[in-house]
Amino acid sequence: MKKIITTSAFTLLSIICIAQTNPAITSWLRNTTNIMGRHYVSGNSTSINDNVSANVQMVQYSDSSVYITTHGIPAYITGPFLDGNPSFASDQKAIFKFPINPTKNMGKPTNTTGGNIGIFINGVALFDYRDGVSWKSSTNALCGGPIKPQCMGDNVWNRDAIPAEKKGFDCSKGHPAMGNYHHHQNPSAFKLDLKVISTICNLYDADGLYVIDSAKHSPLIGFAYDGFPIYGAYAYKNVDGSGGIVRMKSSFSLRNITTRTTYSDGSTVTAGPDVNATYPLGYFREDYQYNTTTASDYLDDHNGRFCVTPEYPNGIYCYFATVDSNWNSAYPYVVGPTFYGPKVVAKVTSITENVTTYSPTNAGVSDKQIKEIDISIFPNPTNDLVAIQMNDITKENIDIALYDIAGKLIQKTILYQGSTIAYFDTQTLYQGDYIVKISNAHSNITKKITVIK
Repeated sequence: MKKIITTSAFTLLSIICIAQTNPAITSWLRNTTNIMGRHYVSGNSTSINDNVSANVQMVQYSDSSVYITTHGIPAYITGPFLDGNPSFASDQKAIFKFPINPTKNMGKPTNTTGGNIGIFINGVALFDYRDGVSWKSSTNALCGGPIKPQCMGDNVWNRDAIPAEKKGFDCSKGHPAMGNYHHHQNPSAFKLDLKVISTICNLYDADGLYVIDSAKHSPLIGFAYDGFPIYGAYAYKNVDGSGGIVRMKSSFSLRNITTRTTYSDGSTVTAGPDVNATYPLGYFREDYQYNTTTASDYLDDHNGRFCVTPEYPNGIYCYFATVDSNWNSAYPYVVGPTFYGPKVVAKVTSITENVTTYSPTNAGVSDKQIKEIDISIFPNPTNDLVAIQMNDITKENIDIALYDIAGKLIQKTILYQGSTIAYFDTQTLYQGDYIVKISNAHSNITKKITVIK
């Protein structure tokens, strides 16, 4: 007897197949273990537990859209924000609707805007370069945004949040806008950059979403508001996936100017402040110019290019979190100043179509995979503290235990999904060798450390 597949059954089968393979559905960090947010306050280097669930709470999908339910809170510790920002990372109670199959914008490109322009895979917001502050020529001063919200600047010379608000970023390079915690830039901790430009991690240690690794393709870290994926700083040099791993470079560079009276296209505009120590080159978005290049490792004017990636073996347009050779954030940082595709992602209050809840049958890391995780343990030998660093996206909670050489448990901790680092305090331990056991529900690995006094 022949089996007849009805239209509805065929549609369901198609949707299931999409969910098994489409990164827009499978890549989100779903919090299934009740991970809660944490934050620091100024003057206290012990984190405070929040009563808000971290990462993504639910992923639902139809044949054309994926819905992401999130509170907008990361698993890594947020804060403090030492520029006087009174806000904390707070519950956003959001549902975001993304297209499963994004398309190129065939008309005039859409500018990025203030506020959310993308979502990282942990449900945290991505902003573009701006902070809402611009120069007001009539008062010869900055206006708008967090510094003077009661006035409006000219929007001709728009302040770049990365250099201007550096003091207000936490260790993970994020901060909140009226509670909406977000990153304008690569979400990797300041302390992990080759040249460390902020000392905030020294007093309020935290990590980020991932660790930059120049030896392998960066992980998929988010999606822009046109639905196209966002990767970290490194990728295959050529668009076909060949050429080895290289840093993907921004095609924007600083202009050679001393006065701010024209744009990079030569047009005359209302003057901004002269270039000086207070307003150095790069303080305003308009200090940059776009340089056309044919080199495959330089990005286009949206800060992306077509590429083959581990998640998209057939290729797709991708954005990249650009950094310079010191791994410091490089303009336009992630997405912008325009989108490659039409801006179609929306924050919705409810889901008005039939959807399926994504629940993979095997969400854990396999035995082979956990043994291949790139793990750094440092310093080793140590005398007061040892750090366990995962050099990739941590997609599930990892249990970490410290044993003495006789097998007695000394300490244990958890490296949470969507974070990268955990610590053991070794100040009270005797000199000698100890074993660090790193495990999940499927397998474990062990590493030896030495404590010296």
